[in-house]
Amino acid sequence: MTWPDIYLLCFAVGSLWSVASLLLGGMHLGHSHVGHGPAGGHPHAVHNLLDGILGSMLNPSCAAAFLAWFGGVGYLLTRHSGFDFWLDLGIAITLGLAGAWVLALFLRFLQSREKPLDPADYEMVGILGRVSSPIRPGGVGEVIYQRDGARKPLCASSDEGVYIERGEEVIVTRYEKGIAYVRTWEAMTQRDNSASYPGTLPKES
Repeated sequence: MTWPDIYLLCFAVGSLWSVASLLLGGMHLGHSHVGHGPAGGHPHAVHNLLDGILGSMLNPSCAAAFLAWFGGVGYLLTRHSGFDFWLDLGIAITLGLAGAWVLALFLRFLQSREKPLDPADYEMVGILGRVSSPIRPGGVGEVIYQRDGARKPLCASSDEGVYIERGEEVIVTRYEKGIAYVRTWEAMTQRDNSASYPGTLPKES
């Protein structure tokens, strides 16, 4: 097998590997611990950054990018450059590493934008909102609540089967099949007061 054949094989393997990783969602960075304590100035921060990127390159996606760039550049150089073997090999390796480095930077940027999912962020029970569309007995209205600094609408029905007018503050007591069952703030506070004094008798007239 000649070197052009080897380069071409590396290019084919790297390209197919990259496409498969993309389709299968495998383009993720490995977890790398950057640094060993608080940063002590710009040189230490730069060292930590380089350390993290180099660690990020040690993953299948960057290996595939290296093979594709190394193979493609090497094949073109052996066919068209006229340079000697070692110069072709050096340029192919350099550009292969550059391609893997660029991909590692891109994946690191994507990872920095990821936000871990917290089940508490999707818990609906206990949310406080305000009725924006009246809720009729047995019907469905709309409640506006705020989460993560944004106002969001929510389909809502009365948990007690009563009419709740627009503008009332309500609390979600349960959430089923995309419908929030709510009670007014006033009804909840009255319920809490009656629970606090279960033996209280009504006043005689």
